[in-house]
Amino acid sequence: MASSFYLSTIGKVMSWARSQSLWYTHTGSSCCADEVLNSMGCRYDLERFGSVAQQDAKQADLLIISGVVTEKLAPHLKELYESMRSPKYVLAVGTCANSGGLFSPQHSYSVKAGASSVVPVDVYVPGCPPRPEAIMDGLIALQERIRGKERQTQPQY
Repeated sequence: MASSFYLSTIGKVMSWARSQSLWYTHTGSSCCADEVLNSMGCRYDLERFGSVAQQDAKQADLLIISGVVTEKLAPHLKELYESMRSPKYVLAVGTCANSGGLFSPQHSYSVKAGASSVVPVDVYVPGCPPRPEAIMDGLIALQERIRGKERQTQPQY
């Protein structure tokens, strides 16, 4: 009985620690990339959530995808995702990364139908472009998911 309590407590501590130290790498190709950069700045500051930008994907465990995912970008995005260490998470930011947006495959032959057609996405952040508050809310939703909690309601922006 005591050992199961010990293991469950260690598991909760490990999940909490993993959720509070998300090191990320970022890919951005359009206006959503500007909003992600704004959320990294001093006013919104993603670092207060334990998220630190990494230049090397081998050091990151969170991939933030913002902007259009094109046919030419897809193999590079897949390679970037596969080079990340495990466990790895993906945050798709904006309508273009979620579904193709204005440049969806119905309108353009060179655009994928969202990042989920290339890599598995954990949290979607809606908006065109999403506000930095929405990006931070997506990061908090990912942290709650890592800790094993489910959200009751989604905020409206």
